[in-house]
Amino acid sequence: MQITDDLNRLLEIVPDQIRRPLLQHQQRNNLIEIVMDLGRLPEARFPSHAEYLGEIPISRKDLNYSIERVGNFSSDNRAGIEQTLHRISAIRNRTGEVIGLTCRVGRAVFGTIGMIRELVETGRSILMLGRPGVGKTTALREIARVLADDLEKRVVIIDSSNEIAGDGDVPHPAIGRARRMQVARPEQQHQVMIEAVENHMPEVIVIDEIGTELEALAARTIAERGVQLVGTAHGNQMENLVKNPTLSDLIGGIQAVTLGDDEARRRGCQKTVLERKAPPTFEIAVEMLERHRWVVHEQVADTVDALLRGQKPNPQVRTMDENGEVKITREYNGTPRLGGGVNQNVGSLLGQSGGMLTPRSGFRDSGYIMPLPNTG
Repeated sequence: MQITDDLNRLLEIVPDQIRRPLLQHQQRNNLIEIVMDLGRLPEARFPSHAEYLGEIPISRKDLNYSIERVGNFSSDNRAGIEQTLHRISAIRNRTGEVIGLTCRVGRAVFGTIGMIRELVETGRSILMLGRPGVGKTTALREIARVLADDLEKRVVIIDSSNEIAGDGDVPHPAIGRARRMQVARPEQQHQVMIEAVENHMPEVIVIDEIGTELEALAARTIAERGVQLVGTAHGNQMENLVKNPTLSDLIGGIQAVTLGDDEARRRGCQKTVLERKAPPTFEIAVEMLERHRWVVHEQVADTVDALLRGQKPNPQVRTMDENGEVKITREYNGTPRLGGGVNQNVGSLLGQSGGMLTPRSGFRDSGYIMPLPNTG
């Protein structure tokens, strides 16, 4: 696995009191972000811990030093360093003055999608889920490069905050031959998504952070035109999307259906049930639990249907060891997921405002894992 981070370019914009200890730090290659808050000690964050950099609090002079080297922030308070993948985000006070900076290290990791490469090559749409910092954008960037360079597809990246292809007008080499469309304001992302399909004849659209209903609708429109989608969304697991009325359309949408007496009796359930409304926009979903441990739902429609019936799906669990070897296992879960099986009360799944409540059982609180047969 090859890693490129241009860390020295990021360290050039921070004051000397922060730069010096990081240049000599034993774990500098694992640095995630630098935090600079007015009146507080500067902080370096690593995957397993955080530590202070010196004993001198951040002053306005320190913040201005970095701001002058970064330049202007966009409307979402983000900025970058030209032709790098680093991101600098600002915290402002009530009068709009910058009182804090988060300098996040951007890395191009070649080979990071080895766990799902054969899925990428199928041409099916893939949705990446996971908590912030787990590596969704890094994986998205590598998927775009593989599709454009190795599979020779026409790939267009919708880069709302210049985080996938870096800051500046020339995209970072990490995306290969893929093209990048920038987004002037975050609220215009859905318009740029449609524009990309109508104007540039892509075979693949890559989108980071689908977060609004309009973006989810634009994604469905693109998928219906036969274009492969690869994107990320806010949410750790599939349950989060099922319970999210804004983003549930990505996995087919959820609706309450009233059954006739005969059908309810045949199913052995109540007359009002929750069902998937339409085919999912994304056919495959990947839950990035850790950097080298991903849960793969090969058929999103089947997973959603199982969840709505109170059952647990049987996803693949893919892990990669330190030697780059991928191991695939499958979870077999036999117990009801939400406590009531097909006879569960729909009212117990819906809150006062129609939002779904937290399941009573965890995602992997039962079942066992068995290795898949080696088909290679």
